Amino acid sequence: VLQKWVNREISNFDYLIQLNTMAGRTYNDLAQYPVFPWILQDYTSEELDLNNPAVFRDLSKPIGVVNEKNAKTFVLFRYENFEDPLGIIDKFHYGTHYSNAAGVMHYLIRVEPFTTLHIQLQSGRFDCADRQFHSIPATWQARMDNPNDVKELTPEFFYFPEFLENQNGFNLGQLQISKEIVNDVILPKWARSPEDFICKHRKALESEYVSAHLHEWIDLIFGYK
Repeated sequence: VLQKWVNREISNFDYLIQLNTMAGRTYNDLAQYPVFPWILQDYTSEELDLNNPAVFRDLSKPIGVVNEKNAKTFVLFRYENFEDPLGIIDKFHYGTHYSNAAGVMHYLIRVEPFTTLHIQLQSGRFDCADRQFHSIPATWQARMDNPNDVKELTPEFFYFPEFLENQNGFNLGQLQISKEIVNDVILPKWARSPEDFICKHRKALESEYVSAHLHEWIDLIFGYK
């Protein structure tokens, strides 16, 4: 499979799916759900220029330190200053994981069975609207501003536009400050529709830049780093 990928006989998407499978990740277990990378950092431009390296996330760094400020002022500070009085817990950079069951339900809340699973997790109701997945640009900005949020993506971001739409009409509440009702996911300006977002996002995954740097992220998640 590696050789096929290197020879470009299979796509980046196919290679990541197969890597996830070989690593024991499966759609049948939310705790070991397939994991895909954030690949872009431009969610505000009117047009997405895949020939411009500046639109892509740095795939050589964990998502928690893509923002250099977080790396220096928070992640390293926490590691260097953490001491467990009982000597049981080792020093650590991140208190959460880049992929977990709650994170999968967070992204896929608008489609079953994830809606029901989310409600069960929240003791019979939807979580506070401000904590819902309601905007792709805002979610990326949260990665930049909040060093505690280190979620990567799920495969659905590259093939399943329906998860971005509230087709079942669930009452997901409204944001506290803006009073905006949480409904369909707000898309980047360069996406005209959920289908357009998926199409362009998939093109970004298969772009020359990502093809040349994807191995760096793979080393972080599946490899020796």
